[in-house]
Amino acid sequence: MPPRALEHIELRQLRLPLTKPYRLAMGVQTDFNTVLVALTASDGASGFGEATLVPGYTDETVEASWTHAGELAEALAGGTVEAARQALWTAWPEAPFTATAFLSALDYLETHPALTRPANVPLLAILSSDGSDYGAARDEADRLVDAGYRTLKFKVGFDLEADLAALQTIQKAVDGRASLRIDANQGFSREDAIAFLGAISPDGVELVEQTCDKADWDAAVAVKPHGRVPIMLDEAIYGLDDIDRAADLGAADLIKLKLMKVGAISTLQDALDHIRSKGMTPVLGNGVATDIGCWMEACAMPGHVDNAGEMNGFLKTPVQLLDPPLTMAGDEIVLPGELPRLNQSAVDDVTVRSQRWS
Repeated sequence: MPPRALEHIELRQLRLPLTKPYRLAMGVQTDFNTVLVALTASDGASGFGEATLVPGYTDETVEASWTHAGELAEALAGGTVEAARQALWTAWPEAPFTATAFLSALDYLETHPALTRPANVPLLAILSSDGSDYGAARDEADRLVDAGYRTLKFKVGFDLEADLAALQTIQKAVDGRASLRIDANQGFSREDAIAFLGAISPDGVELVEQTCDKADWDAAVAVKPHGRVPIMLDEAIYGLDDIDRAADLGAADLIKLKLMKVGAISTLQDALDHIRSKGMTPVLGNGVATDIGCWMEACAMPGHVDNAGEMNGFLKTPVQLLDPPLTMAGDEIVLPGELPRLNQSAVDDVTVRSQRWS
């Protein structure tokens, strides 16, 4: 049998509206900007993957990703699947999000075993309250806890004093009924991060995430001893070298990974296990991804992570690209163990531009 070749490659830039604005320390998002890669092989097998670009989280812009994806598609079309994988791993260091869209599409095309294992995967929920109104915060916490969520996340990194006051309100509203993850999204200076960690109550707090700029490893090291709660790195981590660096420096208790940063499902699972081997706890999940990326991450999680996943981006937009769509049971994604298809009508509705190679 001749080697499987890539017969068709299609790229689409998608813009998915969010149900409500998503507030981050690096800015407010109103939609997801996604590069979708769809592959078809010479034997009829197909696959798809995504890269959702977030300014401030990755150095890749939507325009740069689109251009780079086109260059990759031009080079890969007509070649073998194995040659494509090798070329994509060569491209990955320069453009990890873009390369991951292709590599995860190949995982689907070749039916990676993780994609067909049934499982239920627990998620956390985002607290959208800004903590300025106790009644509103309590109502939201009640609703999420009643829905079954056992882990909640609250965003800080905007203003030190306002963040501290808001967190007190949130802790009072949650009242120990769920674990609380606090995410600064790189929003603090080193001095404010140390002050924040020194001032907060550890009651009910599972972790504090990425207090300072992802490139400032000196700050990560300086901040770590001041935490009375576990510290997690996220934006600073891409591959095994960064995991090793965090362990060697003693800069984190937990490390969060996302599929879009590490390339492929097997690589992601190996990296999650590597985190544990270094004495840290792995966390997985992308809150800024479509249901394609969220589904793949959920599939990769069983047996490698034993805490709540963060792959809840698909709950932030009314647009679902998978058919059948992802479903929830309480706080868990239900994975039936079958490969979903693309909902072509939904894809068409949110397509900004497209290109195709044969």
